[in-house]
Amino acid sequence: MTVATLKREVCDAIDAMAPALIEVSHAIHAKPELAFQEFEAAKLLTSRIEAAGLSVTRGAFGLPTAYASSFGPEGKPEVAILSEYDALPGIGHSCGHNIIATTGLGASLALAKLGQNLPGRVRYLGTPAEERGGGKELMAQKGAFDRLDAAMMVHPAGIDLITMPCICVSEVVVVYKGKSAHASAIPHAGLNALDALITAYQSIAQLRQHIKSTERIHGIITKGGNAPNIVPDETEGFFYVRAAQAEELAALKKRVQACFEAGALATGCTVEIKWAMADYLDLKTSMPIARSYEANMNTVGRKFFPLEKLPGGSAGSTDMGNVSHRVPSIHPMISCAPPNVVIHNPEFARWAGGELGDKACIDGAKALAMTALDFMTDASLRQAARDEFAASADASARSVASAYDAHGNALIGGCGCGGH
Repeated sequence: MTVATLKREVCDAIDAMAPALIEVSHAIHAKPELAFQEFEAAKLLTSRIEAAGLSVTRGAFGLPTAYASSFGPEGKPEVAILSEYDALPGIGHSCGHNIIATTGLGASLALAKLGQNLPGRVRYLGTPAEERGGGKELMAQKGAFDRLDAAMMVHPAGIDLITMPCICVSEVVVVYKGKSAHASAIPHAGLNALDALITAYQSIAQLRQHIKSTERIHGIITKGGNAPNIVPDETEGFFYVRAAQAEELAALKKRVQACFEAGALATGCTVEIKWAMADYLDLKTSMPIARSYEANMNTVGRKFFPLEKLPGGSAGSTDMGNVSHRVPSIHPMISCAPPNVVIHNPEFARWAGGELGDKACIDGAKALAMTALDFMTDASLRQAARDEFAASADASARSVASAYDAHGNALIGGCGCGGH
């Protein structure tokens, strides 16, 4: 059976499933669940996997709302297709993860329908906690992406892009503890924890003059004291640290750490610096696979916005970056809203649950399924992806090694777009 015939069959299967897929998208959209709490979404998606006659592991790789389903012949090229399904606090699915969930589900079920004609193996993964917590990195630590040949997913946006411009991000909470005293009667008896945090904040502000244009540090005071006439004995700040590459991020984190320590040293307070357990890495897009995806998207009538025309500095973060440094990966963007409606905006949630969002579910599922078939059947595509990945494999290994801290704070860390 030719690859063209296989592609036609999966696209026909997705068209036949379209009402059921859109129903899934709408159900997830209607009940947004935060990171690590996506119980209803995971239940719905896994029930559809089982209804298709496939086995599924719930609570996969150590996360209660993760899942995994594998099918296809052993020993053949193995492709992971990913679904995300967490939402944002207060603004629901304004990142469109209901679409990500549905495209992954649709592509996987369509490939499964090929039965014995499937020319490779599929590992369909439900990956929770992208917005906060670094679910994919936590799953990777348990082997979720081991022994794969490729990984892919598609993310909604206001335009179609072959990839998502990404930078690294780490989150950190800093807590200072001093000693309270009456600020008027006996200020000398106190140790001012607010002074410690302000000293650190000002040090970071001065550091910003001497970092690269691709690096960012920004933060807020989340706890500053209880009353003006009481020397604050405990304060807290929350900061993001960003850089273009993981090794640059690691170096910048050390400089920020020194600023926090300076605040304690200057005031006599103690400091607890709680970095996230999982940093989000930059996205290492496999351009050979991305070009295949682009060609398949062209067949369903979509055209891509040129990356070189994007405004400078328009980069986000995703834990798919952590996957991309382990295995050749793609994370393209699919339009489900007008270009002026950006993700993580309440207006975007409305579009993600509307007609354009429904179309993105179907088009995205088709493109992912067809790209997986290209990868499974085209040895030259697989070799090109391997060669490109290998060219920076050493740097990727260092990036992966720096991205996870077993002693870090599992309650913070994310794509840098939400709260904690």
